[in-house]
Amino acid sequence: MTNSDIKVNEAQAASAFTKQSAIFDELYAANKIIQYKRDRVRAQVNRFIAPGSRILELNAGTGEDAVYFAGQGHKVHATDISNGMLQKLEEKVAAYNLRDCVTTEQCSFTELANLKDRRPYDHIFSNFAGLNCTGDLQGVLRSFDLLLVSGGYVTLVLLPPFCLWESLQALRGQFKLASRRFNASKGSKANVEGVSFTCWYYKPSFVINALKDRYRLMALEGLCTIVPPSYFEHFADKHPATYKKMVNLENWLCDKWPWKYIGDYYIITLKKK
Repeated sequence: MTNSDIKVNEAQAASAFTKQSAIFDELYAANKIIQYKRDRVRAQVNRFIAPGSRILELNAGTGEDAVYFAGQGHKVHATDISNGMLQKLEEKVAAYNLRDCVTTEQCSFTELANLKDRRPYDHIFSNFAGLNCTGDLQGVLRSFDLLLVSGGYVTLVLLPPFCLWESLQALRGQFKLASRRFNASKGSKANVEGVSFTCWYYKPSFVINALKDRYRLMALEGLCTIVPPSYFEHFADKHPATYKKMVNLENWLCDKWPWKYIGDYYIITLKKK
């Protein structure tokens, strides 16, 4: 994929999420599975993050995680390519009086070399598959080194090339959904608010191998392996007892084979040597 292609795709993704920014929080605030996912991701970060850490957040969106980690006593530099998302984030920061704890910068994760605030950070964090919007994830990963302190951590949430839940949708006749990850190396089209862009799917081994010379794997968990993906948005309300059992079972199995590889997402944390 050429640099020009990468830029075009980024611009399309930025346009899509800027369009969605006005309704993003309203769309997902009441979704219990979304909140479960956030809780799981934050739990993994909290296992490794030191008190008072400096966090570089990539694809920060409307700032839900930036506000959370600032509330835990950390300093967050929240970045996103979408100006609409950053505007919502900045409104949140002002509303919660967190300007001393959260700074913002419009910057693509493929252009971290141009980041204005290049202080070495204690933790680099990216949630909910923002990094799947690039075909050059290896380049992004390699750019972390100069931005992270020795002994610092990276926590990423990515979409793998196989999801058990999605594959099972073939049984319901939803073949397009069931097969959308099969062409992982070439990417597949996503559509948000009527704007199309390409997403790629990456195995955990891709991340591990890209960083193996300088980083050590600390944790790997599947997310929404047994709990259904969040587009089953009313499942938790319609089947509360079943949903609770699924949550408990997934929390037990999430870091075990094969469950850590077959979720809708995976959460991976690595430590810089």
